[in-house]
Amino acid sequence: MRRDGRLGVGIIGAGRVGPVIGAALAGAGHALTGITSGSDDERVEAILPGVPVLDALEVVRRSELVIVAVPRAELAGLVAGLADLEAWQIGQLVLHTDAAHGIEVLRPAAERGAIPLAVHPAIAFTGTSMDLRQLAASYAAVTAPAAVLPIAQALAVELGCEPVVVAEEDRAAYAEAIETASEFSRQIVRQATGILRGIGFDNPGGYLSALVRSTVDHALTEGDPPLTPPDE
Repeated sequence: MRRDGRLGVGIIGAGRVGPVIGAALAGAGHALTGITSGSDDERVEAILPGVPVLDALEVVRRSELVIVAVPRAELAGLVAGLADLEAWQIGQLVLHTDAAHGIEVLRPAAERGAIPLAVHPAIAFTGTSMDLRQLAASYAAVTAPAAVLPIAQALAVELGCEPVVVAEEDRAAYAEAIETASEFSRQIVRQATGILRGIGFDNPGGYLSALVRSTVDHALTEGDPPLTPPDE
């Protein structure tokens, strides 16, 4: 870590999450060292202009903090593969963004001397700069060894999130809660918009927007049974 606390940050994963995390950390004053290539490099260039596109090994070699934002099924294999290549460095921060995993999945990196951190911002990422505003109003689940937990919390704050500590053994339950809220909300909205579209509504999503948002807000703040429809 540099004396001023600013880090050289590399990003493995150019999907919806990695570039946004990089942009948020750059906005907090960190320097981006590189990002791996993805399926939509033009979108990545739009949110991270001028950041070098490198392979994963070179990203790790250049960085003091490595953000690993890859699909859950790829996470363990990627971390272990880079460990086999002796890429991880002593004292290097390695942060993944998956909801279901704590720091155990980063054990191969930790065994090489890296510092494992798990930070999951609880938003639905679009992969665009709009996510930066959402981060500023969100929470992040943080899991890390006790000695470096303040570092993980500080990075969550720099993303714009309020950190909430989640124990390693609770990450699976946490992920279940996140997935339940996300998938149930998505399916219900799709069902409702489909019904309205079927009876001739041109913009069913726009029509339901205020209703859905206000209903969810009430449910989140009150925890009460469903609200009575307005016409009853």
